[in-house]
Amino acid sequence: MSTPHNSANKGDIAKTVLMPGDPLRAKYIAENYLEDIVCFNTVRNMFGYTGTYKGKKISVMGGGMGMPSVGIYTYELFNFYDVENIIRIGSMGAYSDDIALGDLVIAIGACTDSNYVSNFNLPGHYAPVATYELLRKAVDTAERLGVKTVVGNVISTDYFYVEDPSINDRWKKMGVLGVEMEAALFYMNAARFGKNSLCMLTVSDHLYRNEALSPEERQTGFRNMMEVALEAFA
Repeated sequence: MSTPHNSANKGDIAKTVLMPGDPLRAKYIAENYLEDIVCFNTVRNMFGYTGTYKGKKISVMGGGMGMPSVGIYTYELFNFYDVENIIRIGSMGAYSDDIALGDLVIAIGACTDSNYVSNFNLPGHYAPVATYELLRKAVDTAERLGVKTVVGNVISTDYFYVEDPSINDRWKKMGVLGVEMEAALFYMNAARFGKNSLCMLTVSDHLYRNEALSPEERQTGFRNMMEVALEAFA
């Protein structure tokens, strides 16, 4: 079956999906790492591909920017296409003094200022967390490949531009490693539907050092993250 956002048919998508925000990054992964690739979606230019990595079937699909966008795609993958595991492979801005540009951060949990959780009508505050089995596999794989990895809490925000500059300071005081815009949603949808999710993030800029990766450094840093994800989950 297709949806208004995805032209794939049942069976076109693997049980495990890697999901960068940028659909062009999905295209890059498919063309440079996968074999026997088939494009299953081009609706709204949100490219999705299925192929094999070292003989194992895996899919990669863009998710867009922000929780409303990835909320649609993860909901449909989990509910309409029988996907079991979605791994976000994205970027983040760092707060912590102990992490550097290019480091791989794996989000064990994700604070959020989003109102998305209200959709579930819960009687209290929900703590979005990663699926432990996926987290452990990613950490073990990164160590085996020699990729520096930091595991901790992040903040998933609805705001790229903020009016109050003290917001970052307050999250940093609580030990939050950095900021991104999707992880909490991945964890909430996976929990709600009995599926699995993990967010792996490359530090693309440091908000307290005024540092940012160059385009060339981004390519190298993101490549490390992609290879850890493929080795761990394909």
